[in-house]
Amino acid sequence: MKKLIWFGVLVLALASLASAQQFRTFPQIKKSGKILIGTEGAFPPFNFFDDQNHLKGFDIDIGNAIAKQLNLQPEWKAHAWDTMLIALNQGRFDFVIASHTITAERAKAVDFSKPYYCTGNVIVTKPGGPLTPEALKGKVIGAQLGTTFEEFAKQFGPKQLKTYQTNPDAVQDLMMGRIDAWITDQFTAIEAIKTRNLNLKVSGLLNKEEIGMAVAKGNSLLLAAINKALDDIQANGVYAKISDKWFGQDIRCK
Repeated sequence: MKKLIWFGVLVLALASLASAQQFRTFPQIKKSGKILIGTEGAFPPFNFFDDQNHLKGFDIDIGNAIAKQLNLQPEWKAHAWDTMLIALNQGRFDFVIASHTITAERAKAVDFSKPYYCTGNVIVTKPGGPLTPEALKGKVIGAQLGTTFEEFAKQFGPKQLKTYQTNPDAVQDLMMGRIDAWITDQFTAIEAIKTRNLNLKVSGLLNKEEIGMAVAKGNSLLLAAINKALDDIQANGVYAKISDKWFGQDIRCK
């Protein structure tokens, strides 16, 4: 959700594209009648594939609602996380909704919408394990590779920081005692515990993060349209229904 892009690679890729516009403008998108949306498809409950290989999740429902508000047919494209924003700037999607934290570094490469939800990092551990930042010092901490969770965990002075390609691998190591704690997003933690009926403890929020949709750098008309559509679905009750469906609460930024 709060995953970091390999920024050096992204900057190099953007530099190679600087001489030519790669994205479709909003008038071009409207003329086509279809909007191309990128996501990861591996981050439940936000974006994931179900047993029938259909994309599901909060991000997917919000993306579909945005498309409907714009009177456009959504076409979804799943893409690897570490090159997703590069692909966005290459014109492979019109916008991306994949639970990206809005950061200053990322904003150098893409343009972000208004935040469409807010969240924060938490500590997850077995009963009796470390549940405060102070207690994490000298412990073995797990976090997903290439995420803001990984960067966030470094400040706690761990004995070792183990990284994982997927969150289920981190949960498995936590249950097996190979790590003392797992740093992740609050909603990801709740989902993992609920779906697997795990006996794990979750700390309070350690920080606050704003999550945005992304468009290619300079695609200002599309960005304005997405922001307006987001405002509309928040005002007409559609957003609240989607949020309640997935989380039992309204997770927009307060």
